[in-house]
Amino acid sequence: MTAPIRVAVTGYGVIGKRVADAVRAMPDMHLVGVADVATDWRIRTAAELGIPIFAADESARHAMTSAGIPVLGTLEDLLGQVDVVVDATPKKVAAAALPLYRRAGVKVILQGGESHATTGHSFVAQANYASAVGRESTRVVSCNTTSIVRVLGALEAADLLASARGTLIRRATDPGESHLGGVMNTIVPESSIPSHQGPDARTVLPNLDVVTMAAKAAHTQTHNHYWSLRLRRRSSRDEVLAALHAAPRIAFVTMAEGLVALNTTVELMRDLGRPRGDMWEVAVWEDVVTVDGDEAYLTYQVFNEAIVIPESIDAIRAVTGTVDDGAASIALTDEVLGMRRRFLPSLSSPTPPPA
Repeated sequence: MTAPIRVAVTGYGVIGKRVADAVRAMPDMHLVGVADVATDWRIRTAAELGIPIFAADESARHAMTSAGIPVLGTLEDLLGQVDVVVDATPKKVAAAALPLYRRAGVKVILQGGESHATTGHSFVAQANYASAVGRESTRVVSCNTTSIVRVLGALEAADLLASARGTLIRRATDPGESHLGGVMNTIVPESSIPSHQGPDARTVLPNLDVVTMAAKAAHTQTHNHYWSLRLRRRSSRDEVLAALHAAPRIAFVTMAEGLVALNTTVELMRDLGRPRGDMWEVAVWEDVVTVDGDEAYLTYQVFNEAIVIPESIDAIRAVTGTVDDGAASIALTDEVLGMRRRFLPSLSSPTPPPA
């Protein structure tokens, strides 16, 4: 039996704790430990869950030890025991840590807060898994960019998409940080067009004709995208839906099910028993998808706290070279996490009553 991939996670915050849990769930991975600087409830929760804790540096080690947190060593000690590190620290922190990671000789996965130039490679599993195999490092793109590549990439793969123009309504801040301040009773437009998500998507799909506009709104639960698409030919709604159905990590909801707003889908995830109420899939409103000749229109929801977690897991397999085939890695990740193509049975095909 092949030895499991030994993984470290740095930064036990919104993304880091979810990556850590996903690693612990994978049959081919072993979470050696997490490193952080915090001494509050977040890292204490990790200790309560039995996750080995390391300090980011000696200063953090002193603070964490003084706070009664069971620290097993520093980040350098942790790096000496692993094959790959997933850095989920705040923006710019990861880039500063790259020299340390390189000296340790470990593979590195960064998150979308870092620039594409930091690693020279940006990652979405369904689009460019093969180009990440064996690399020293890659960058899992942001939540919004991940959704763009998944959805527009599915239409591009079906030779349907000519160009895309999208408007993004972004949440103001993560729910767990809403007490720290943020947008209230207003909408704040991005200061430039295109917003950064469109150009970022082209770091994964270089030929994508996409322009994005974005605004930050006064809510904390997930992002919402609206897309106007020009197709390569006159098409049908069924053809567009078939392309989306064929792609991984796109799931479908409908207004007819009562899922009429962002909060209703969030509540559905909780009712389905998802860890932390997470939604790893892009949730497309199937009954809103409209096709008129060579134009299509759709809207979907992005659970920003969770969508990049399966991509991070696949990136671990890619850079370590343990799985060469992207489809195989995606299938394993999705099966373990329990991802779906439709969250509820289709209303058009009701389950027959018991005999």
